Amino acid sequence: MIDKICQGVEDAVAGIADGSVVLVGGFGNAGEPIALLNALAENKPRALTIVSNNAGSGDEGIGQLILGGCVKKFICSFPRVTGADAFDKMYEQGLIELEITPQGTLAERIRAAGAGIPGFYTRTSVDTPLAEGKEVRNFAGLDYVLEEAIYGDVALVKAAVGDRWGNLTYTMSSRNFNPVMAMGAKTTIAQVSEIVDLGGIDPEQVITPSIFVDKVVEVEA
Repeated sequence: MIDKICQGVEDAVAGIADGSVVLVGGFGNAGEPIALLNALAENKPRALTIVSNNAGSGDEGIGQLILGGCVKKFICSFPRVTGADAFDKMYEQGLIELEITPQGTLAERIRAAGAGIPGFYTRTSVDTPLAEGKEVRNFAGLDYVLEEAIYGDVALVKAAVGDRWGNLTYTMSSRNFNPVMAMGAKTTIAQVSEIVDLGGIDPEQVITPSIFVDKVVEVEA
């Protein structure tokens, strides 16, 4: 019998290794799997690469990982947000590396990994510092920059509802990056507000199919 339910967040994040590439869902605080991130920070992993839309805020979630010295590098579209003091200070001290990727390009790089596409060309970032060191090709008279897929070792995502197989559905804008993050990693761990019986999610409402999810843990909203 397939049963991907974990008994707690500690059990869910156990085994995430030092040096892992961790894809984190969320847009600001919306859809961010804070309980999973806090549990991971308690394990004090080292040299993580965090891939997310932004570099966290405050001292919870991603912020707790930063404060714990767990993060070596960020790949994100917008690191400067209100309350991201921990990231700012460590970056200014040269303690964290940063790779800026335009928001749509970031989502597509992760989606490409899940779809088995190693790279793609895009007009975004042409003739900007973000294109430096990357291959540029001309198609139909226009330049395009080659962007490589981002493959995650682990994805931490947040959903509204899940079942024991790992099917997930989301609430409105909290969906954001979570579905593509779930596709792009070898192992996906989902924090959900409610676990329902099989059939409790209408098949037409499933956003992330169970094939992309390895662990599910219920965390009360």
